[in-house]
Amino acid sequence: MAQFSYSRMSHLLRLYGHKVPVSRTGTEIQPGPACCVQLARCQRSVDSKALQERQRQQMARGLPRPKPIAGVKQVIVVASGKGGVGKSTTAVNLALGILANDPLKSVGLLDADVYGPSIPKLMNLKGNPELSDNNLMIPLVNYGVPCMSMGFLVDDVAPIVWRGLMVMSAVERLLRQVDWGSLDYLVVDMPPGTGDVQLSITQNVPVAGAVIVSTPQDIALLDARRGAEMFKKVNVPVLGLVQNMSVFQCPRCDHRTHIFGSDGARQLAAAMTVEFLGDVPLHLSIRETSDRGQPVVVSSPDSPEAEAYRKVASAVVRRLEEVNT
Repeated sequence: MAQFSYSRMSHLLRLYGHKVPVSRTGTEIQPGPACCVQLARCQRSVDSKALQERQRQQMARGLPRPKPIAGVKQVIVVASGKGGVGKSTTAVNLALGILANDPLKSVGLLDADVYGPSIPKLMNLKGNPELSDNNLMIPLVNYGVPCMSMGFLVDDVAPIVWRGLMVMSAVERLLRQVDWGSLDYLVVDMPPGTGDVQLSITQNVPVAGAVIVSTPQDIALLDARRGAEMFKKVNVPVLGLVQNMSVFQCPRCDHRTHIFGSDGARQLAAAMTVEFLGDVPLHLSIRETSDRGQPVVVSSPDSPEAEAYRKVASAVVRRLEEVNT
């Protein structure tokens, strides 16, 4: 089988990404500074009117209907308003927690953070995906979870210098040009924020529900609320909030310290009338196992940390059932 690489994807995106035909009309203008200024003003006026007309036509047509991903029953997005709150670690352990709670279920994992992919490191996966006979990328698999990430197509230290349209095209290919097989759940690790990628996925894919991850810190909760409100505006059910790094317990004296505050996400969930999905502690083992590419749910399944993730996974599945009934 052939391999699919970053260079091939970059070539395809540049070839088909955004070729926009441009047409201009106008009268003959004599050269000179004043004429150039007049021409620029006329062009801006024409462009503004054309843009307004295109927007009016698009609003009249409405948003595109979300198209299901072949073989995928339900899509769960894991999001946060800001980075650094443990969203990717939560997404990985959520997928593994669903599988641990019910081994008969099939779960996939998509890394939609094109600029800063984390799934290859967290899932201990390397290499380019091969292509199937029908020219689809074959996900890399570890711990029973098929995974796809931009990180499989680039070197570890290679920056991805793309504009928004190319990023959205890349995410679209990572979603649809992949042979996912048959999945009960596809967990999508979203990039932080509320930008193009989030809107592109929620408008083009039928998302079953969103999980918002935040620390109890006030500054993180502000952005978490924005993220939750964004999903509400695009009619994606908010399954609930996960409070990550909720408490630190000293391994020597068992003293508990709320480094980032206490119960902030729980209070935010109550204020927004959404479900509180559970607490995940700030623990050394979560960081160490994540850095080794051995997530705590599979490397220490009997630990309290793994149990916390399994409880969150159970709450997410229960909320999906409630939303779908």
